[in-house]
Amino acid sequence: MVAPVIVIPSMAVAASLSAVIDDSNVDAVIIATPHHWHAPIALAAMASGKDCYIEKPISHVYSEGPLLIAAAATYGRVVQQGSQMRNSPVTKKAEQLLREGIIGDIRVARAWTAETRTVAKPLPDGVPPAGVDYDRWLGPAPERPFNPHRWHSTWRMFRDYANGEIGDDGIHDIDMAAWGLNVTTLPKQITARGSRMLLDGHASEYPDNMNVTYEYPDGRLLVYENYPFTPYGLHGFDNGNVFYGTKGYMIFSRRGAFSVFLGPKSTPGPTEGRELRGQRGYAEHMAEFLDAVRNRTGTAAAAQTAHRSCALVHLGEIAFRTQGRLDFDPDAEQFVNCDEANEMLSKKYRAPWGLPEPA
Repeated sequence: MVAPVIVIPSMAVAASLSAVIDDSNVDAVIIATPHHWHAPIALAAMASGKDCYIEKPISHVYSEGPLLIAAAATYGRVVQQGSQMRNSPVTKKAEQLLREGIIGDIRVARAWTAETRTVAKPLPDGVPPAGVDYDRWLGPAPERPFNPHRWHSTWRMFRDYANGEIGDDGIHDIDMAAWGLNVTTLPKQITARGSRMLLDGHASEYPDNMNVTYEYPDGRLLVYENYPFTPYGLHGFDNGNVFYGTKGYMIFSRRGAFSVFLGPKSTPGPTEGRELRGQRGYAEHMAEFLDAVRNRTGTAAAAQTAHRSCALVHLGEIAFRTQGRLDFDPDAEQFVNCDEANEMLSKKYRAPWGLPEPA
């Protein structure tokens, strides 16, 4: 079979987006844009017969996740979220141990992001750089004056385009927590807290730290934490997980390592990572996507799996912005008795850059 032709729609080639979507010679796209463009591009690409590799998170708001799942099924398209660690060799070894029950029944998964951040002081509005089509860059986002912070890497600080720390770096660790718990549903209750702990005067619309607890229908818990003041990481890692079971626990890091501790005295068990440290599954992850494009097979971070992780980002942020503690109906995909929170499950799209009409 001829190797697939893949095009990367990024900020640099946004002007040629329609040409890429309409080109029948393009088999797959890699979507490497700010979050608010992910679903509009992916839905259009799948409708035109293209497979999609989408950087995390695949959705900017909750309601986009089910649309992406439905489109992948309707058009028979391959979808892969950029959750590279799901394909890492060290993940495969850890998964075998966890599924064999080395730490017993896993009841709690804890995920953290512990990296220092710098303060981005507010800046006055200005004019876009020469040659930039700022209106197209905004796309489906609300029309706003150009500001240097709403551009390049610092767009991550604004809800119009991104999902804050929990949806930028945190989604990697939340995804691995969901992987460790082996969840197949969404939580029934979300409790979220956050504050401005360190970055006083920061221009971001998000708190600089969050603590979110998700309770699943079977009583298991997933806990996410992020802190901007820890140059030492937690358990030796700036990004990681702990899986707590009935027989022991496993410390796991997407940096490429895990350690198991068993029994009442935390006796050291299997440890992996010295020779694999730093191998985060990038090559294996992309190889899986390309193989799926060629052979029409599945992926480790397909639309349904990705949505269950991205949903935690959206549900946690909504809980933080509203009542702090919310009940959620996983079947109805609605919050219970909170209209304000339900309105935040979706968003308005600026014309003419909204989602494509379904087939």
